[in-house]
Amino acid sequence: MNVFVLTTGRSGSLTFAEACRHITNYTSGHETRVGLVGADRLAYPADHIEVDNRLAWFPGRLAATYGDEAFYVHLRRDEAATAASFAKRWNKPAMRAWRKGILWDVDPGADRFELALDLVRTMNSNIEHFLGQRSQTMTVDIEAAEPAFREFWERIGAEGDLDAAVAQLAVRHHEGTSRRSTPRRRDRSGPQSPRGGRGKGAGRGGRRRPTSWLARLLPGR
Repeated sequence: MNVFVLTTGRSGSLTFAEACRHITNYTSGHETRVGLVGADRLAYPADHIEVDNRLAWFPGRLAATYGDEAFYVHLRRDEAATAASFAKRWNKPAMRAWRKGILWDVDPGADRFELALDLVRTMNSNIEHFLGQRSQTMTVDIEAAEPAFREFWERIGAEGDLDAAVAQLAVRHHEGTSRRSTPRRRDRSGPQSPRGGRGKGAGRGGRRRPTSWLARLLPGR
């Protein structure tokens, strides 16, 4: 069974993904197939847990590819806190795309927090609507993640070190950190350094190919 963790982002998604690394009967990852197009974008290996906020924009394709055979999680954070985090990332891809590409022609003087809150509410409503049509779902509020994660563990039949996974939920992670241990699918321009950055074999923008064991399992390599 595949498991998909749908979220707005800025919601503890990397923390959740790190906790899932302690599950031994599933592979797991955070944004492992970003940058891929078409069928490759959703071609996850069987028995894989994927945490990726961008999947909130793929509900139709998730339904067509995995339907009711997958287990879906809605990972949430307090919407005001999530919006405040997005507002601080005004020129990062999500907010830039929201105001310039999706809403389009937004008043330059618009309140940043209100725009971010609009993004958060839109993504959460998309996820809620999608999950309302699925039979295997649950919601996890990151502020009270421990009991929910224990339920999640039981419902997907997880095996491994539950105590270590729960302990991981208390660790705060930052997007883009060089200490990221969950692999991300990159382009094919060069080898992936374990600590990221640009160096020998790097592609444009410092991107490198992943060398982790999970990345080698992913289709299309």
